Amino acid sequence: MERTKLTGRIVTSNDAEYDDARINNNLSFPKFPKVIVFCQNSKDVLNALKWVRENHTPFRVRSGRHSYENFSLVNGGLIIDISEMYKIKVNREKMIARIEAGADLGQVYNTLWKYGTTIPAGTESSVGLVGLTLGGGIGMLTRRFGLTCDNLLEIEMVRACGKRGAKLIKANRKNNHDLFWACCGGGGGNFGIVTSLTFRIHPVSRVSVFSVTWGWKDFESVFNTWQDWAPQADESLTSEIEFKAKKANEIIAQGEFVGTSHRLKQLLKPLTKTGSPTNVMIKEVPYIEAVRFFDDPSGNQPAHRKRSGSFIEKPFPQRAILTMKHFLENAPNEKAAIWHQSLGGAAGLTDPKATAFYYRDAIIAQEYLATWNNPEEERLNIRWIKDLKRALSPFTTGDYVNWPDSLIKDWPTAYYGENFKRLREVKTTYDPYYTFKFPQSIPPINKWS
Repeated sequence: MERTKLTGRIVTSNDAEYDDARINNNLSFPKFPKVIVFCQNSKDVLNALKWVRENHTPFRVRSGRHSYENFSLVNGGLIIDISEMYKIKVNREKMIARIEAGADLGQVYNTLWKYGTTIPAGTESSVGLVGLTLGGGIGMLTRRFGLTCDNLLEIEMVRACGKRGAKLIKANRKNNHDLFWACCGGGGGNFGIVTSLTFRIHPVSRVSVFSVTWGWKDFESVFNTWQDWAPQADESLTSEIEFKAKKANEIIAQGEFVGTSHRLKQLLKPLTKTGSPTNVMIKEVPYIEAVRFFDDPSGNQPAHRKRSGSFIEKPFPQRAILTMKHFLENAPNEKAAIWHQSLGGAAGLTDPKATAFYYRDAIIAQEYLATWNNPEEERLNIRWIKDLKRALSPFTTGDYVNWPDSLIKDWPTAYYGENFKRLREVKTTYDPYYTFKFPQSIPPINKWS
């Protein structure tokens, strides 16, 4: 039998570009693969998957490099990187777009904007569309148009077949519908290598954005007001709020409304009348300007990080708010923060079992953020995240699979709730040999590691 050859742009540890090629967005937990294959098309992906199976080589799949725990890297093995596959075809008449899986959010938003359209997705431009979608996908249009995966119509995927083979298949609501279900919230890298995604797109022209800032003294009143207001607001309004470490002395709420600035100003009254805002900004802009407004430059730059998160299904009582306040008073540095995004609206209309994304009843997604400069600060920052998550656990539920945390012991329940059993069944059908394996990957029914 003829051996498969690797094709595409191949970078090895001997090449000058190796260090740039191997680095992910998270500089903690560095990994040193032997080979990185930058695939240019589906054929390159097929060849790479066949090659690692024939040569019994450990491998990982990578697109946007934003895996929080660097699950998309592996020491001494091969990385199948699809980031150079980013063609986008838009059909304005049918209101669909076929997007190659290596496209990042910046590429997607800018291309779709040329057609006066968009999809609901995240805010950081360097995040890979495919990983975001496979885990669910939340962002500034979530309450208006649902999760990113709710707008997915079809995927193309290279799956493992037999003991050494690979083939390209399609999945949608009619064909391989169980796989399609799993890819709507089941997390990236679990079932195969997605090479393209087809989405329903939405017309968009102008939207309104806001930003309201407070100082530390308004902590309790601002959180109380925001958590009661944001998930219940007009479903065309999605907002976020970040509570920074006390040293930073800044609480900042921002959001996007599909409507006029005059109407947004009315909707914001509960928030702007709370405490003593130091800054209030409300304006109507072309949609692409809103995309740039929310794009966080620091999130796009590689750094030493630890993140985790939870979902909130009931408003926090005073005790939980004071717990957050205590941790931010004792944060490891002023970059530490607790971030929230409002859910509900269109995202909450789907049954928890209708897609693999389970947390449809959540009103808020909550993320814990720590960033540091010196490697010796790592232990302190990770401990802060771990202790914060544990302290808030009586008031929260689960975790978002796109915010993976290797410290979670019962991660199957945390990420997938009651959908984990069905996800294992899909895994058993499409990857019975457990070819796609990484820490916290979904195992087939006959295997558990």
